[in-house]
Amino acid sequence: MPHANQSSNRQTNQQQLKVGIYCDFQNVYLSQNIASSLLAFAKARGSLIIRRVYYNSLFQNQASAKENLQRIGFQCEDVTCSLKNSADNQLKSDLIDDVYNNQSPDTFILVSGDGDFANPVKFLQDKDKNVIIFARRGNVKQSLKNLADELYFVDELPQLVVKNTQLETTEIEFQINYNDAVKYLIESTKTSLSQGKSTVFGYIDNLMRQRCHKYQGFSSISMSDGKKFKNFSQFVDAAVRDGKVQRQGQELFLVELDKLAA
Repeated sequence: MPHANQSSNRQTNQQQLKVGIYCDFQNVYLSQNIASSLLAFAKARGSLIIRRVYYNSLFQNQASAKENLQRIGFQCEDVTCSLKNSADNQLKSDLIDDVYNNQSPDTFILVSGDGDFANPVKFLQDKDKNVIIFARRGNVKQSLKNLADELYFVDELPQLVVKNTQLETTEIEFQINYNDAVKYLIESTKTSLSQGKSTVFGYIDNLMRQRCHKYQGFSSISMSDGKKFKNFSQFVDAAVRDGKVQRQGQELFLVELDKLAA
C-alpha cells in the first residue's frame, strides 16, 4: 500500500492535468450509459474542461440522441452539411485550434476509429499532448492503433471505470522507476525492429505493458524526485536526452552501437 503522501501526490498530479473529449458520433454511437462511463473515465484522468460530440442532425438517429447527451453535460456540435466528412473536418479543426487556447487540454480523448484522424493525432503528439482513443471493435484503422498513446474499445468503458474505482479505493498503485522503464523502452524497441514492425509510440507503449505488469503507462513511471511525466512523448524525450534511444517524429530507434561504445 502506498504512503499517504504518494496517494496525495497522485491525486494532485491528476488534478493538474486538463482533459478534453472529442467524439465523432457518426463513427462511434454513444448510448447514455456508455457516455456517462466515458465522462467518469475522463474525470479520473484530470480536470475535464471539454466534452464535445460532433453529429449531423440531418441523420435522425444522431439527432435523437442529442438530448440525452446534453442532459449529462456534453456539448453537442451540430454540423448540418450534406458533404461527406463535414463533421469530421469540424472536429479536426477544433482539435488543432484547441491546442493554441490558453486552456488547452493536456490529454485529448478522441472517440473514433477513423483513419482520417491519424494526422491530427500526430500533430497533437508533436505538441506534447497525450492522445487516448476509444473505438468500436472491428472499426479502428491500424494507423490509429499504432499512434494512440492508449487505445480502448467503448464496450470496455464500464469495466475501465470499475477498475479505476477499485484502484482508488484500495490504493493499489503500480509504479516503475525511470531507469527500469527506459530498459523496457529499449527492449521493446529492439524487439519491434527485429520483427520488422512499427516503432511508433503507441505500439512501443503496448509492448512495454505486455513485458512489465508494473508499467501501466507513462503515469506509472516514477522519477527520483517524485515528478511524473505528462505523456509518453515526454518520457521518450527524457530517454533521448540521456542518450538511451533516438526518435524521429513519433518513431523510436536504437542508439548506434559505436556511440554506446565510445
